[in-house]
Amino acid sequence: MKSKMAMQAYRNADREAAAESNEPHALISVLLAELLRHIRSYIACVTLPKADRKKESEHLAKSLMLIYGLQSSLNFEQGGQIADNLFRLYEYARQQLLKASKTKEVDGVEAAAKALEEINEAWSQIQTKAADDHASANDHASSVNQQEANPS
Repeated sequence: MKSKMAMQAYRNADREAAAESNEPHALISVLLAELLRHIRSYIACVTLPKADRKKESEHLAKSLMLIYGLQSSLNFEQGGQIADNLFRLYEYARQQLLKASKTKEVDGVEAAAKALEEINEAWSQIQTKAADDHASANDHASSVNQQEANPS
């Protein structure tokens, strides 16, 4: 039980740090990870014979809320076709979740989750590259500052 509470505290701290940072990549990464977590939990609830309908409903509602957040964060002017395609993917996931809530068939939700996992992996790579570029720029600036402070 303590390990479950520790994991929840870790997730909460990670989400709070991303929300408070000025790094939009970090926030989107957290939203995607949370969306995937809730979608997987929703699928598990739907497919279990004696599922907890309250938890199923909670995971569905959180998934839909996260999708709305991701759709709302898209910048169609700067993002162009990529933003359009992401919007369509999020909308597909939303529609599949709503369909599964009525039919209890999760094939479409699983397909949406797989596509979202690919986006999440790509987003993680973008975030890592941005962090590496930022660290490299800081290293360069530090080197320049040291050279200026200690001219030979």
